[in-house]
Amino acid sequence: MTASTTRRSTAAQSRLAAVGAIAVAGALLLTGCGDQTDKGSDSGTAETSSAPLADKLPADIRKAGVIKVGSDIAYAPVEFKDDSGKTVGIDPDLADAMGKQLGVTFEFENGTFDTLLGGLRSDRYDIAMSAMTDTKDRQEGVDSETGKKVGEGVDFVDYFTAGVSIYTKKGDDQGIKTWADLCGKKLVVQRGTVSHDLAKAEAEKCPAGRTITIEAFDNDQQAQTRLRAGGADAGSSDFPVAAYAVKTSGGGKDFQLVGEQVDAAPYGIAVAKGNTQLRDALKAALDAVIANGEYQKILDKWGVAEGAVEEATINGGK
Repeated sequence: MTASTTRRSTAAQSRLAAVGAIAVAGALLLTGCGDQTDKGSDSGTAETSSAPLADKLPADIRKAGVIKVGSDIAYAPVEFKDDSGKTVGIDPDLADAMGKQLGVTFEFENGTFDTLLGGLRSDRYDIAMSAMTDTKDRQEGVDSETGKKVGEGVDFVDYFTAGVSIYTKKGDDQGIKTWADLCGKKLVVQRGTVSHDLAKAEAEKCPAGRTITIEAFDNDQQAQTRLRAGGADAGSSDFPVAAYAVKTSGGGKDFQLVGEQVDAAPYGIAVAKGNTQLRDALKAALDAVIANGEYQKILDKWGVAEGAVEEATINGGK
């Protein structure tokens, strides 16, 4: 999900599945931004010592048997709470599969998206896994809006490819087909995401007196609620999220996708710079999950198979 150089944070064609392929996995639920730790994952059921890749982990994590994950758990179908309150979605399923390879449990802790890298720097989390786009700015710790150095940056283990979409109320597209059509319109987005960055960049290109009015929220579901209530002309988010909202909100009667998705780029698991052993262990686990077929099954389950990668990549974002 950051400035014109980032994506959840800039152009390539998407490889994601059509909207109809998105599985109806449950209602979208608003979640708080507090410190709620989800221990419902069953990824650590195997003994760490007997897991095939356990010896690749740092000793402290291997001993603890837990990888603490910072995540914005309000981004269906990538990660969200189901009706029972359990954290579900693409990322939790992949974490479960990787956990079996490493012999640890991935514990998801909820936080607002734009605070996750700060939590990683402060050692609150071991990793951030939250539909986060791998970008050079994030790798180098640069604020993409100001161009200033704000931290040491992170490394990414890339595991998926996604683009960005615009959606409107169903039957009322406001004549919007491209990002340029948003000039003079009001757009709702999640704060700190690529959609937010693209909107700010596009607003600078608009004719005088016809800029884009941008309203940013802590999570994507709040943005959807605003659009649903008529408080905006359009919304934007990563394609899997926009497509899922179109499929599920109001039984498919609330929203529609408009135009083509843009800005296809890799999602990555963020790891603190210098923690190369954990980074490489995650890559090995993800490659194992790809090789054994679990990766494909998970993407098929959520209807996003066209976003698959053939192997995990370190810092593949541009």
